[in-house]
Amino acid sequence: MSPELLPPVAPDVLAETVEQLSARLRKKLDAAIEGCAGHAVRAADGSFGVQFGEDALVTLRPGPSGTVTEAGQAVCTCLLAPRCLHRAAVLGAAPIADAETAPDLPEPGADPTKPIADLPEPTGPAAPEPSAPTAPPLTPTAPPLIPTAPPLTPAQIRAATALWGAAAEALSAGVTAGGAVVQAELLRAAHTARLAGLPRAEAAALRVVRGLRAARERGRGQRLGDLTDAFRELLAGAALLASGTAGPGAAGTARRAYAQGGSLKAYGLCREPVLSATGYGGVSTHLVGPDGSRYTVSDVRPGGLARARGAGSASVALGGAVLDHAGLARGGLRIVGATVSPDGRLGAGRGVSATPLRGVDWSEEPASALFARPVGEAMAAALDDGAREADAPEAALLGCDVEVVGAAGEYLVARVAGGGPLLRLRPAHPHPELPHAANLRRIAEHPGLALRVLGRPDLDRAATLRPLAVGPVPGEPYTLRLPEEWLGRADLGYDRLQGSHFPRGAADPGPAVPPAAVPDPLADAPLWRVRRLLETGVAGGRRAVAEAGRGTDAAALLAPLRRAGLGGAAQLAAALAAEADRRPRDAFGRLTDASADGYARAWLASAVHLAAAERSLVVASWS
Repeated sequence: MSPELLPPVAPDVLAETVEQLSARLRKKLDAAIEGCAGHAVRAADGSFGVQFGEDALVTLRPGPSGTVTEAGQAVCTCLLAPRCLHRAAVLGAAPIADAETAPDLPEPGADPTKPIADLPEPTGPAAPEPSAPTAPPLTPTAPPLIPTAPPLTPAQIRAATALWGAAAEALSAGVTAGGAVVQAELLRAAHTARLAGLPRAEAAALRVVRGLRAARERGRGQRLGDLTDAFRELLAGAALLASGTAGPGAAGTARRAYAQGGSLKAYGLCREPVLSATGYGGVSTHLVGPDGSRYTVSDVRPGGLARARGAGSASVALGGAVLDHAGLARGGLRIVGATVSPDGRLGAGRGVSATPLRGVDWSEEPASALFARPVGEAMAAALDDGAREADAPEAALLGCDVEVVGAAGEYLVARVAGGGPLLRLRPAHPHPELPHAANLRRIAEHPGLALRVLGRPDLDRAATLRPLAVGPVPGEPYTLRLPEEWLGRADLGYDRLQGSHFPRGAADPGPAVPPAAVPDPLADAPLWRVRRLLETGVAGGRRAVAEAGRGTDAAALLAPLRRAGLGGAAQLAAALAAEADRRPRDAFGRLTDASADGYARAWLASAVHLAAAERSLVVASWS
């Protein structure tokens, strides 16, 4: 049965069902889940049935939300129900429901009957959500209406400790042994974290469970590196919370609070399509204030690709403004009674009114300040902001002027103007129905083209920028020729560049630089050996790491790291391999220390060091 054919199941329902099974039935659960394939039938009343032989029929009756949220919504006709293998197998084959996301906190003066324009996306793997840096207070007298989170409670610390233990056991088991029982323990700990008020920890645990499922099913597009990063985030967050020394914001929040921002002006920069792996789609329009503050107006709702493509010209639901997102991206708004969330999102409350303003060209203030900052300095600031803001999955926008060099495989190579570094320009979204990739391929046909680029730096790749919009460089003869109504920029996710938008003839690009010769300090460093060791642990568990750290394999791992001056990475990798191989036993061959705590701490230390080392190399590649 394909998991998409079944309704989502709440994590606590699945965890409770697996816990009720006997030890004998738990051993058969993974095989039973695989045996469910192709047996799901949807009835006319909206229920789902799975037949097991002649005597057992499992029926799922999801609630109004389309999710199985109660144990009574899953029933089986066999004599062992509800503690039967059939019921647990069907629930285990269904997708995990997203974390229960409470609605945003009411905006000051908001009408409770009015739908919020900016709906939050559900937590899930590869669910892109555009973000902006935290907006400073808009008026000196604006009251701090967003409450500061209280310190952690004893219940939260206990929940985080339990989550750490479950995550450590899942890491020790790895993908090969991380079946339904291991996943259920992690789901139970995630549910406890949610009840204790730790939504960020719960979301991290759900990402790991989904990653384990996709890896065991060999899902298309699943990367072991993504699951490794998910484990690192989960373990790091749980360890910090369990220590009791976490800051007030470490618990996270399931509600987006809005503060009164007074009156403000905001000018459009660009718009980008939002397409989530969980079926959400829409648009996010980026704006900038006169003081350089960044804002976003988003419209993200269920609908997938069709919603993402159509939302680019949808009306802006903000204070009665008569603009659509295409007009806002090239225009501006004067907002009275503005409400702003901590991540810079503009809200649409009852007391908000907005009137259109003339847009500004990228060569005018305040937009021009985005392109005046050196790229190395801007990238270092973006990485620093990303390290401080754990809830920000993506970096802030970065602008620069570049000269096109040419295509190199899947990306476009360009050099930052003024003798800057070579950059890789990759599509902001790889979906073939969105014009990102097609626009970059057309730009690559014009070596020497001067281009002004606004995009989001890829924090995990060396010198890589994902452009959202491009425009001509003022004063350059060989640059884009865009229509006047585009106001000097093209949104690569919506506008399609044509031949008439490019200058005729050829430029004099100067000495040719082979596109394939772009330096990549991240790929050249032997840190990939550490990542391979960590991914080996995620895939095969503790035993696989122990085997990789023995004999000649250990020398092949550690010697290149030490020769490259990465002594810290080598020391942590050696400690990880030693801890993985440490299994003390008594005179009867029984384990005297079966806890996975020490192994998880050694793995986390190496993973955190690797992330920091890779980030430093990414920063160096922009200089």
